[in-house]
Amino acid sequence: MQLCKLLDHGSVRFGWVRGGHITLLDLKRDPSIQGIGDILAAAEPDKLVLRLADIQQTTFPVSSARLLAPVDGQEIWGAGVTYKRSKIAREAESTSAASFYDKVYSAERPELFFKATAERVVHPSQPVRVRHDSRWTVPEPELALYIAPDRRIVGYTIGNDMSARDIEGENPLYLPQAKIYQGSCGLGPLVTSTSDMPPREQIAIELKIERAGGVAFEGSTTLSQMARPLESLVDWLFRENSFPRGVVMLTGTGIVPPDEFSLRAGDRVRISIAGIGELVNPVQ
Repeated sequence: MQLCKLLDHGSVRFGWVRGGHITLLDLKRDPSIQGIGDILAAAEPDKLVLRLADIQQTTFPVSSARLLAPVDGQEIWGAGVTYKRSKIAREAESTSAASFYDKVYSAERPELFFKATAERVVHPSQPVRVRHDSRWTVPEPELALYIAPDRRIVGYTIGNDMSARDIEGENPLYLPQAKIYQGSCGLGPLVTSTSDMPPREQIAIELKIERAGGVAFEGSTTLSQMARPLESLVDWLFRENSFPRGVVMLTGTGIVPPDEFSLRAGDRVRISIAGIGELVNPVQ
């Protein structure tokens, strides 16, 4: 099952996506349901979608819809240094703090950080940003988990964790400024329920950065390259924390452009994840 959030004649609606077409959901049929998070967290989400589906209306192609980031008010959190490639890149960008990244890669406790509020998330096809005071910014293509209030992983979407590597590399204490700023977090376009995702070891993540009509960088990885189990990241996130509306968690990146590469205004970032689709954002 895939779900989406969209603008329909000026109103925010939710949709069920099948075969590249959207069937609108009528949330008025169940006042307890406020959005995608409530649907995925339900005991039987597939049956709930069938009850909410407005089958009287004609379906329409996903490609014709104005899709919004599929969040309902959840906080967005991130995990860092979860792939060996990311560990190596972090050590290279900050030689003075390389040992810290090496230690966190192998430590029991992961690196976790707050990334964005729902209101600050960038919608599909809308621009992500490079900080004006950064000379070295890259996108970080990541599998994003949709986590229910009871800690269950109930869905997956695509995340773009924009990062100013020069700012973080100058001093690890600058991590919030390198990671959290206007236009630094893209999500979408669809959420796929856990039951409809490929086996985890088969989940491929691909990144392509287009520039001036060509490809400036492309790379790929698989979820099997991640050093930490997803459930372990969730367990650590919920220690001393609760999320009444659920939470979205970015799980780290295994694709890192070379050190000489930095995003520029006018670039276009394409992130594809098997079982979900493709998130596209221009760069501003």
